[in-house]
Amino acid sequence: MVKSGEEEKIKRILTDPKLSAIKAMLEKDHAIDCIFLLHMNRGKWKEAKEFMRSNQLTLSDGTFRARMIEITQLGLAEAKRIDPLKKYYVATPLGEKIAKLLLDFFERLES
Repeated sequence: MVKSGEEEKIKRILTDPKLSAIKAMLEKDHAIDCIFLLHMNRGKWKEAKEFMRSNQLTLSDGTFRARMIEITQLGLAEAKRIDPLKKYYVATPLGEKIAKLLLDFFERLES
């Protein structure tokens, strides 16, 4: 049974343009991975790839770039130019807040 007020919160998350966009992005393949990579200051493809490989995880170049573009469009990261063709990404304060909330969420699941 839903507690009093929770249904309204859920409706807001599902219908508010910004919140529903963040929810939709988090549902996509490797979105949470990319938020965590940003949190660890690994917003450059080479650094992200090295981290994922060192932990026996996979993340394709195309998926990394697609998620970073979405994360940037939502205001969770900022793209910085390395050269005319390459970018690296850094978390914004909102992106850091989401990363910390996700970390807390997963920590609570363990306990």
